[in-house]
Amino acid sequence: MSDDHDTIDDIETAVLPLDAWHRAHGGRMVEFAGYWMPVQYEGIMAEHLWVRESAGLFDVSHMGQLHLAGDGLDDALEALIPADLKGVKPNAQKYSLLLAENGGILDDLMLTRWDDGSIYMVVNGAVKYDDIAHLRDHLPDEITLNHMDEQALLALQGPRAVDALARLVPGVAELTFMKGSRFDWNGVSLWISRSGYTGEDGFEISVPADHAETLADALTAQPEVRPIGLGARDSLRLEADLPLYGHDLDPETTPIMAALNFAVASKRRREEANFPGAERILYERENGAVVKRVGLLVEGRQPVREGAAVLDADGSEVGKVTSGGFAPTLGQPIAMAYVPVAMAEPGTRIQLTQRGKIHEATVAPMPFVPHRYAR
Repeated sequence: MSDDHDTIDDIETAVLPLDAWHRAHGGRMVEFAGYWMPVQYEGIMAEHLWVRESAGLFDVSHMGQLHLAGDGLDDALEALIPADLKGVKPNAQKYSLLLAENGGILDDLMLTRWDDGSIYMVVNGAVKYDDIAHLRDHLPDEITLNHMDEQALLALQGPRAVDALARLVPGVAELTFMKGSRFDWNGVSLWISRSGYTGEDGFEISVPADHAETLADALTAQPEVRPIGLGARDSLRLEADLPLYGHDLDPETTPIMAALNFAVASKRRREEANFPGAERILYERENGAVVKRVGLLVEGRQPVREGAAVLDADGSEVGKVTSGGFAPTLGQPIAMAYVPVAMAEPGTRIQLTQRGKIHEATVAPMPFVPHRYAR
């Protein structure tokens, strides 16, 4: 395939557009996905609850924003993902997965059809350069890929996000969940979708990097909005049953193991069975996978963390916790784990071990906190 970048930037030397802004606003910076990013400002618990009640501004500029265009684009991309891309209408957004030949997940991503038929894709920051290389290796020469590294990406999340953003950008309130459009803000072109990673109503805003600080200032000047760090982002997405790539998803995990059956819901794509790993994935979809991602309510106050072992009745390790922490909305620890399918039914009692200590848990339906999307 062709592209308009000769080299891929070294992420170790990259500085995100809002780096100085975070520091000036009291963000405590940590290294994440090759960047320095704010883990918190005033405290994870307070920031988490603020997003659930009002609106929080997240910087997600580490994510990869890609633009793909060219003759045969839909067929070319459908050879790499299980989504019904041909059924995605202009300005509509869809979740999908970049699949390995064995049916494992190379990344999860969001796709949007722009008015001209091209595709805007957002991929995870930690693997965006791997994704770009994979796409360039597997898409035909007729397809162009532009890594939109001149754009920043902000997420405004929470039940009052629409009130704050609509004051600055009239018309955004007309968007519904998983829809997007172009908007003009003080002469700056923004791409805004009604989506996010918290389970709350909210928006993701692609903005030219040199206007990101001004937009962040304008948003946080609204009474509903406070800046929010990675810590609350993680606890919010965990409560909302939103898996994180590199933790809950990886190349050894299939969509069915990950309880992402909806990502292979298209009857046409299942009948064609022409996406990577289709035979294995469709077999698991019909017959079940050996293991399954589940939610756990953990007893006591001590959170269990990624890597804690799941034990069977004999005390043997049969699974792993992939995400875990304290859920501020629920007031107790929760986790995601992979367990044998026989242990995956809600209500099943589970034992976990972490640093030599046994924790009792119960398999629970997910999401732990109901989604509140603006459908």
